[in-house]
Amino acid sequence: MKYLHAVALLIVLVASSAAWAVEPNEMLADPVLEARARAISKELRCMVCQNESIDDSQAPLAHDLRILVRERLKAGDSDAQIVNFLVSRYGEFVLLKPPLSWHTVALWGTPPGLLLLGAIMIVIGERRRRAGAAAAGPASLSPAEEARIAEILGGEGTQ
Repeated sequence: MKYLHAVALLIVLVASSAAWAVEPNEMLADPVLEARARAISKELRCMVCQNESIDDSQAPLAHDLRILVRERLKAGDSDAQIVNFLVSRYGEFVLLKPPLSWHTVALWGTPPGLLLLGAIMIVIGERRRRAGAAAAGPASLSPAEEARIAEILGGEGTQ
């Protein structure tokens, strides 16, 4: 029972660790600006963690980026201006969901392309297998085999 409580506590702590990423000293006094900052932070990738938003990450770089987002908000920048500033500084990799463009086409097109290629290979393989089975037809017997079958079938009635 002790272990069950320890595991439950560990799960709660790990699940709620994202809530601890944004520190109280980072938060803006204006709730509207803070909500905008959180929304922007959720769209930006932590360059250290790479699969977390800066809003969820506890990495020092994520902390610096959250501060930068809030400073730009206080300076009066729009959400788009802040995101564009960070993209110009770090590239589109900073976006958790990069837009579809000519240089991200491979990123977006590879998974569906591989699925389509796999489906085509399965269809072609199945057609070849069926064509091979149909072309072979039933196996024909040699004259010796036919004679042996006739002998066996003819001998059934004698016993």
